[in-house]
Amino acid sequence: MNNQSVTGRAASASAAGILGSFLIVAALAWAIHRYTQPPPLGEDRAAVRAKALAELRAAEAEALASPAWIDQAKGIVRLPIERAMMLVERDWGQNPAAARSNLIARVEKATAAPPKAPEKPSPFE
Repeated sequence: MNNQSVTGRAASASAAGILGSFLIVAALAWAIHRYTQPPPLGEDRAAVRAKALAELRAAEAEALASPAWIDQAKGIVRLPIERAMMLVERDWGQNPAAARSNLIARVEKATAAPPKAPEKPSPFE
């Protein structure tokens, strides 16, 4: 055996090993890239999102157009904007002083302070 032929075989074996390693790493990188990509946004997802948006807008329109109780115990009602403006114009047009005192009383009732905390702390605190 010739020394040069052994060196040539070792060099070609090393080159083949390095090339094989690069090919294996490239194949793994391609597989990872292919299998971890999210699915494209399709028509089905766009349709679901459009339906959800339509339902949300319909609920908002319903809330703006129909009266309902917000807090019946405090007397807070949700009114359509046009109806609320008519009531304000009527009240403030007839007697502004009474309307102002009524407004202040309603605000105080709606934003009443919570009850005072007990003076003696709990044994668990």
